Amino acid sequence: MAYIACPATLYALDTRSKAAHFGMPSEPLLGALLRVLVASKPGGRFLELGTGTGISTSWILDGMDADSILVSLDNEAGMQQIAAEILGHDKRLTLLTEDGKAFLQKQPAQSFDLVFADALPGKYDGLEDALSVVKIGGFYVIDDMLPQPNWPEGHAEKIPILIERLSARRDFSILPLRWSSGVVIAVRIASNQ
Repeated sequence: MAYIACPATLYALDTRSKAAHFGMPSEPLLGALLRVLVASKPGGRFLELGTGTGISTSWILDGMDADSILVSLDNEAGMQQIAAEILGHDKRLTLLTEDGKAFLQKQPAQSFDLVFADALPGKYDGLEDALSVVKIGGFYVIDDMLPQPNWPEGHAEKIPILIERLSARRDFSILPLRWSSGVVIAVRIASNQ
C-alpha cells in the first residue's frame, strides 16, 4: 500500500489516547477515507457522532478547507477533553458533549454534507435521524462493520440488519467496503425514501 500522510496532530492524539487507555481509536485507513470524502465538499458542514479522543476528528479536519465546519459530539467528556486540548484551537471545529440522538433530533433536514456515525447513536440508535440530516450528494459513513474484539455480546447480529436497512432505502446508494474495520458509505441521491 502506498504511503498515507497522517495529520500533524495524530501522534499527540495517539499518545494521549493510549495513556488514557482509550480502546476504540479509528484506524488510519478509515481516517484517510474520511479526509478524502470531506475534501470533496469545499465549504462543507460535517458531523461526527462519537469524538472519542479526536483521532478521526483530526483526519476530518485535515481534509477540510478553510470555509468548512465540523461539529463533533460525544457523551464522554473525559475522553473528549483530549480532543479539546489538542484540536480545540481550530476555529472550524465545534466540540459538544451531548447525546448524539438528542442532537440529531434538533437539526434541520439535509443540513450536513457528511455524517460520520462512529458511535451507537446515529448508527443503531437514531439511524433515521442521522440519515435525515444528510444533504443530497452528501455522505453517511459508518465503521466497525467487520468483527471487532471489543464487541459486546450480541453485537454481531446487528450488523446484517443495519446493512439490510440501508440497502433497502431508495434515497441512498450504499457501498459496504472491506476497508479498515469495515466501512459502509452511503450517498443521499433523493430527498425521500
